Amino acid sequence: MIDPRGPRFGAWITTVVLVAALLVSNAPAVAGLVLAVQAIVFALGSRGRSPYQLVFKTVVRPRLRPPAELEDERPPRFAQVVGLGFAVTGAISFFAGASVAGQVFTGMALVAALLNASIGLCLGCELYLIYRRVTTNKGVTA
Repeated sequence: MIDPRGPRFGAWITTVVLVAALLVSNAPAVAGLVLAVQAIVFALGSRGRSPYQLVFKTVVRPRLRPPAELEDERPPRFAQVVGLGFAVTGAISFFAGASVAGQVFTGMALVAALLNASIGLCLGCELYLIYRRVTTNKGVTA
């Protein structure tokens, strides 16, 4: 179980990183590098080891009141895998010279991160819930 404010904190940092990638997208190699670094963060986050969460746990959370409730860590970890897919695809696109595709994938990840950061809507978490419903109801007919 995790403090739900942690993923939102990480989403704010992710938002800044993705905006930075778009701002430097006129230099595709630089934008690809920024996305590659974010992809590493997503990969670590999918394993519960995000550097953003480490900052939250050690610096931010001790200064806050305890959370009203905790949440399951599986949906946010799944969301990190989804973010990883967008970041890797965007980075590859930039490195391959397909800047528009890189911008599109970066923009899609940015929308998801900004929604999570600003209003707490985690699109990857919602995908996880859909995935769980589909996989646990296999073979069930109405």
